[in-house]
Amino acid sequence: MDDFGLPWVEKYRPQTLADVVGNESTVQRLKVFAVEGNVPHIVISGPPGCGKTTSIWAMAREMLGPKLKEACLELNASDDRGIEVVRNKIKGFAQTKVTLPHGKHKIIILDEADSMTEGAQQALRRIMEIYSKTTRFALACNQSEKIIEPIQSRCAIIRYSKLTDAQMLMRLQDVCQAEHVSYNDEGLAAILFTAQGDMRQALNNLQCTVSGYGNVNAENVFKVCDEPHPQLMLEMLNYCVEGRLLLAASIIHDLYKLGYSPDDIISNLFRVCKAAEIPQYLKMEFVKEIAEAHLRVVDGLATITQLSGLVAKLCNVRQRLQ
Repeated sequence: MDDFGLPWVEKYRPQTLADVVGNESTVQRLKVFAVEGNVPHIVISGPPGCGKTTSIWAMAREMLGPKLKEACLELNASDDRGIEVVRNKIKGFAQTKVTLPHGKHKIIILDEADSMTEGAQQALRRIMEIYSKTTRFALACNQSEKIIEPIQSRCAIIRYSKLTDAQMLMRLQDVCQAEHVSYNDEGLAAILFTAQGDMRQALNNLQCTVSGYGNVNAENVFKVCDEPHPQLMLEMLNYCVEGRLLLAASIIHDLYKLGYSPDDIISNLFRVCKAAEIPQYLKMEFVKEIAEAHLRVVDGLATITQLSGLVAKLCNVRQRLQ
């Protein structure tokens, strides 16, 4: 198939476990399963964009080889996965005979398994037991606690974590080189800031920036992602450290007038605060105040008053601790 015109997320999706970025120890377990063939039922849980589904497909590809199409079934959250689908489609595939090398099994991949109804999950657990000699299940989910306990107890649970900035940076640089992208270090740092450990988000942001502006620099990235600029946030935090209330308030009011939601503003403020070079004792108090304001905003009090109150409290922190 010609890759021209494909989203970069698909074009550069790893095809083998060796190409998967991050979570090295857990990917190593999947490599062992792929080589030995006797894979248990597995649940892979972790945040979006960390490579869960990609890892399962890479393992299936290495294990089943040319038999992949006939010996692997995937059902996504976009498919109807109620109790009838479990009883008919999944059970039907589990009953299908496929000639595989000794020790290999058919694989049923259930992506976003935490969105399956409880009834469907209850029906699934019996099928997992009856057909375990020929079929193994691989479930990918964001929250493993939403998988019912009887299924969890039948599976090996593998947990993925967010990718680090260093891991994402290496892959982004590879893609930039392959696509002959013009970029600078500040541009890639901005993509890492907006993606927050989500490789899918990072590649999408990179492609959108290249498509829209051609050159990947910080200014272009923040235009495409339309997030409050972290430099403004940092400037505001420094004013708060100095106790300059009016200057700090004017920045956060300007951001609100530009149409950014209080939730976005406070979330970005928290991320900037964590990385800011301010005294540790102040940073801890700042994080506490930002978290309390975020709680009120999430509860529905998303007003300019909350943002103004937050700035006032941040400016007051230093005086209170002196």
